[in-house]
Amino acid sequence: MRLRNHRLVKIILIFSLTASLLIGCSPKEQAKAPLTKSNYLLGTLIEITLYDHQDEKTIDAAFDRIREIETKMTINSENPSQITKLNDASGSHEVELSEDTFYVLEKGKYYSEISGGEFDITIGPIVKLWNIGTEYAAIPDPQILADSLKLVDYNKLTLNKDKLTAKLEAEAMKVDLGAIAKGYAADEVASILRDHGVKHAIINLGGNILTMGSNVSGNPWKIGIQDPYHPRNDYIGIVNVTDKTVVTSGIYERYFEQDGKRYHHILEPKTGYPADNGLAGVSIIADKSIDGDGLSTSVFVLGLEKGMKLIESLDNVEALFITTDKKIYMTKGFKAVFTQTNNEYKVME
Repeated sequence: MRLRNHRLVKIILIFSLTASLLIGCSPKEQAKAPLTKSNYLLGTLIEITLYDHQDEKTIDAAFDRIREIETKMTINSENPSQITKLNDASGSHEVELSEDTFYVLEKGKYYSEISGGEFDITIGPIVKLWNIGTEYAAIPDPQILADSLKLVDYNKLTLNKDKLTAKLEAEAMKVDLGAIAKGYAADEVASILRDHGVKHAIINLGGNILTMGSNVSGNPWKIGIQDPYHPRNDYIGIVNVTDKTVVTSGIYERYFEQDGKRYHHILEPKTGYPADNGLAGVSIIADKSIDGDGLSTSVFVLGLEKGMKLIESLDNVEALFITTDKKIYMTKGFKAVFTQTNNEYKVME
């Protein structure tokens, strides 16, 4: 069995691209090097780069906010988080939450609803069985998996906005915010940077890319779309974005291989197995990273046809789909900002 984690690939790609955008700036702009700091939080390497500020305290404040979010929402800490307490109270009683934890749960339930359960934040029991992304990754016992599937049902997550409480109605249910918390953290980082006067920045939370403003030359940022079959610095094309987030989900991010078959981390809540619907990757352009996060997983599991239909029903959201037969499908808005760089893939009209 072979275990890999390739989320760092996108980080290397994005920052090599954005650094090259400084070419052609005025001498004054060229002399002002970007300020970059990184940290490992939320289970991934995070990098924040400021292009018009040199105050490290600004980035430090952003990292402090991410740590606060992680403390409240992680399920992978010895110290119980609010989500851990919610899971431990399943089938028993409601749990009081902070405003931000409640907001993320509310958003997660929203995407569970509009995806018809193809995105389900109560998928925690299934995620735990597979353990993909850890040294314990393995195919679950079919009977145990079948029993655990009975615990996956976002309708049994009750939220009370007036009291800021949540309850899992059935014992042993578990919420997992791994598919949406990073997006929220990216949005919160952007808010902090804006409060400190930052206008030009790149925020990268393990592949959740959020761009602030334009680059310092006034042009859009160039963000690479990873080739899902080449887990290195290869991409199928670039998108030009300003004040947008680009979030990608794909079969290359976290997976393990057993008996010649790849098992990736994007699990289908109704079967309990990795989604297998002809998609290799999905990229979302949105205003908020939490929306890009929730949608990239939702439409990946929905598949091309249903996923495209969902995206086209929403405002200010665009999507690119990469199929396993190396074809690219895009919404009209995505196509307008996309430049293909890898001719192995065929862009479909």
